[in-house]
Amino acid sequence: MLADAKVLIVGYGSIGAALERRLEGFEVEVVRVARTAREGVHPMEELEGLLPEADVVVLLVPATPETTGMVDAAFLEKMKDGALLVNAARGAVVVTDALVAELESGRLRAALDVSDPEPLPEGHPLWNAPGVLITPHVAGSTPASTRRSLRLIRSQLLRHLAGEPLNNVITESY
Repeated sequence: MLADAKVLIVGYGSIGAALERRLEGFEVEVVRVARTAREGVHPMEELEGLLPEADVVVLLVPATPETTGMVDAAFLEKMKDGALLVNAARGAVVVTDALVAELESGRLRAALDVSDPEPLPEGHPLWNAPGVLITPHVAGSTPASTRRSLRLIRSQLLRHLAGEPLNNVITESY
């Protein structure tokens, strides 16, 4: 499924870059979108025009007033027939009713590590929607998580003690 696919990463920060590294062996074309345009990364203003060409759309944006409800019916309608939406961001980024409608039509597929509401109540339409894979919001929880967290904490402490700028500093609204 991935070979020769175009994967659109929406929210190209450190996690988006890590995802791209993991996709390298799958012969995909990666298209990057972020809040701040830079070389090789499209600005959010260009997202609408990029959606129709993407086979996979991966959401990695934070939950902010700007991203809440960003993936609405209009967004989903612009996606290519048969495309896969992957939400590893926050549940509130996607308008659930609009996604359920697209899934029930069979036009799109989805892989969701997050949802709105979360947790999904028993009997929610997403549980029985065709073409959806739902995981229990544990995408970041792997055997390597603790080791990597400790390595990051150590690195940040050493940078702080040396008077160097910290990595992954959150600015502006997030």
